[in-house]
Order: sequence, then structure tokens, then C-alpha cells
Amino acid sequence: MEKFNPNKKRALKLLIEILPTPLFSMLFLLHINQIADYLFLSDKGGIDTCAGRYVYMHDLPSRFNDDLIKSCEAYIELRNKCKYLVNSGFGPRILENKHNHNTQVLTIETGSWYYTNQFMLEVIFRQKMKHYECLTNDSSLSSAVFVPFYAGFDVRRFWGYSVKLRDELGEDLAQWLRERPEWRKMYGRDHFFVTGRVGRDFRRVTDEDSDWGNKLMRLPEFKNITMLSIETNSWSNEFAVPYPTYFHPKSRTEVKRWQMQVRMTQRRYLFSFVGANRPEMKESIRGEIIRQCLASHGSCKFLDCDTSTKDCSDPVKVMEVFQDSVFCLQPPGDTPTRRSTFDSILAGCIPVLFSPDSVYNQYKWYFPKDHTKYSVYISEEDVKNGKVSIEKLLASISEERILKMRNEVEKIIPKIIYTKPGEVGPEKIEDAFEIAVARVLERVSLFKMTRI
Repeated sequence: MEKFNPNKKRALKLLIEILPTPLFSMLFLLHINQIADYLFLSDKGGIDTCAGRYVYMHDLPSRFNDDLIKSCEAYIELRNKCKYLVNSGFGPRILENKHNHNTQVLTIETGSWYYTNQFMLEVIFRQKMKHYECLTNDSSLSSAVFVPFYAGFDVRRFWGYSVKLRDELGEDLAQWLRERPEWRKMYGRDHFFVTGRVGRDFRRVTDEDSDWGNKLMRLPEFKNITMLSIETNSWSNEFAVPYPTYFHPKSRTEVKRWQMQVRMTQRRYLFSFVGANRPEMKESIRGEIIRQCLASHGSCKFLDCDTSTKDCSDPVKVMEVFQDSVFCLQPPGDTPTRRSTFDSILAGCIPVLFSPDSVYNQYKWYFPKDHTKYSVYISEEDVKNGKVSIEKLLASISEERILKMRNEVEKIIPKIIYTKPGEVGPEKIEDAFEIAVARVLERVSLFKMTRI
């Protein structure tokens, strides 16, 4: 990794001298370091393209990450996740089957499709960060500090145990970070971590053992740290990033090939729903959605996830339904967001959403502000009260509008996938990881500006 150029010091001095007014100096002070990087050549004779983009990753003691997954089988709540830890958290690779059906549905021959579990994001993100092109082992150069803590594995392993056990490792990490020299730079405001769980799991309100989750994000240190999670609770230091899908390509060419496949797919169903009923949840609209789907006389495909067939655990069967559908219904489940939303978009299926918190209020870094460009919104209340026929509403949408929405969905695909680590050059993809890191760096830059 390139070190700070001695010429840069002279550049800083020169820039400060030529700035005409104190106000001008104040406005540019934040960016002088970056400007100098670009004005003066590095020791290797090139421009430092990582100026303002360097990230330092803490080398945490293994108890905060590796030990949690090494002892995966020791915890009842984690055992069913252990098999998905292979291949940098992508899970086992999906292979061709004897009938070649997998190849007909997915681009299996690329070796980029996996049985990826929706809660593996912290493992995936850490592996991606190890190959980040602007990763530095010199924290004095860094604009942001990544904390590779497996918070989701920590909170999940002690599900139902005492709050003391649930909080212990997080409190330990807070102390460890506080004692590092990097902490004193901005007291954590330039730090960030990623979790494969929803935000509410880390904001327990009381110290009653019956209460949900741990209190990681309520610790004083973590109130300054940015958390990236698959679902947020609208706190100022929480930001939502996409759930992992099954597709982890290595190049732009692979993505374009997949986009072409979903673009050319003939879709047999007007709409579909992949999921299970939630009869124990009084506010759930899933029962009504399933009723309308089954009553559609062939316009809707229902893949029931509440059966012993385990079809919903098969990526090929799930993606086949989505590829066969023009619209994919995405009602809330246990929480407002669903991994299924991202799988359906990956298949080129237009999402039908019933709550603003399912996408619109969550993944603002990844989707167009105008949600009508890529989705259909139907109020949950209208579904509950029987005021809307989903089939009639979707059938009334013109072919022209459908084509425009599908084109927009296709554009979103590269932004919501996590590619294989290490690709550089023209084939590199600005994937969900790259977008997240860029936005964190922007956020830290704004913090620095307010301190001027």
C-alpha cells in the first residue's frame, strides 16, 4: 500500500498560501489533503486514486469474529447456519443436476451461484474488505475504520439466555476500541461495522431477560459508530444494505449476461408469491394475498414455504418462480423487509410492496427516489379491508409501463449483489459493497466538515 508522499507536505503548504481568503480556506480545508494527492505524483509516478478512500480494518482479537464461527456447532441457535460459512460466506456452490434443470434456470456454468444464507452478510463483507483496493495497514492514512465484528453471530448464539451473557462480548469490544489510538481521532465517528441481522436485535430497551436482543447499539461507544445492517430502525447511525442473494459474479460481463437472460425470459404468470402464511400475526396480510393468488385462475403462482417439501430452500425453484412472473408480491413477514425482494429483483421481476418500510424507507443508497419507476405500491390497509383486487390492479398496468419498470429493475441488479472479492479494472462492478463503503466515506467526510 502506498505511503504518504513527502511532496504532499509541500503541496499542502502551497495550497494554503494560495487560497485568497480565510473563508475560502475554511471551505477547502477538508479536501486539501485529497487535492494534494492528485496534484503531486506518488513515489511510483502515478496519481493516488485512493485519496480520500483509504479504509483501515482493525485486526480484532479472534474472539470477536473467527472464534464465533469456529464454535458454530457448539450453539444450538447457530447450528443450522454452519454449512453456509464456506466460500467466504457465500455458502456451497450450486452445481448442475442430472436433468440440467439448474442450467436452464441459472447461469450455473459461470460458477457464480451459491446456496447463500440471508444472515451471512458480516462474513461476506469482511472477506470483501480484505480485497478492497484502498485498504491500508496505516491507520494515519485512513478516512474510515472498519470493525470486522460478527455481531449477528454474537447476538444469535445466546438467544433466550441472560442479558449478561448477551451483552458481554459487545461491552468487551467497546472497551477494546476505546483503548486503540484510532479511536481518539474521531471517537468512533469514522468507525463502521456490518451485521447480517436486523437493527432491532441490537437495541434492547430493558435489562429484563425476557426482552429481545442485546444492547450493543445503546452502548456509549456504539452511538458514534455507523452500523450497516439488512434492516434499520431509522436511527441516525444505522443504514440498510441489501440482503445477500444467490448470485456472486466475478465480472461485469457475467452480470450483463445474466441481465440479458432475465430480459429475454418469457413470463407465464402475471404475479407470484413465494412465502408462508402468518396466521399467528393478526396484522399480517399474507393470508389475504395467498387467497387472492389461489383464486386467480392461473394468473398467479404460489410457492408455499410452509410445507415439508422445502422448495423455498432451493434457490433454483425460487428463482424459477420469480423469472416466470411479471410482478412479485413482497408483503412484510416477521419484519418489514424480506430477502425475497432482492431475489425477485435479481430475476427481473417487478416488486409489489405493501409497506414503505419494506424498501422505500430502508435502502436509500440503492434504489431510485421515485419508487414508481421500479415497483408497485399497494396499501396494506386496502388489502386488509378488501378494497383492492391485486390481480385487477396489476392487469390494468400497460405493457409500456411494465417495460419501463423492468428496464429500471434490470439497472438495479448490479447494485444489490455482492460480487466475488478481488476483481479490478474495467470488469469490476460497483456492487452493494462498493456503494456501502463509498457512502460511509461520504458520511465521515461530512462529520469532518462539521468539526472545522
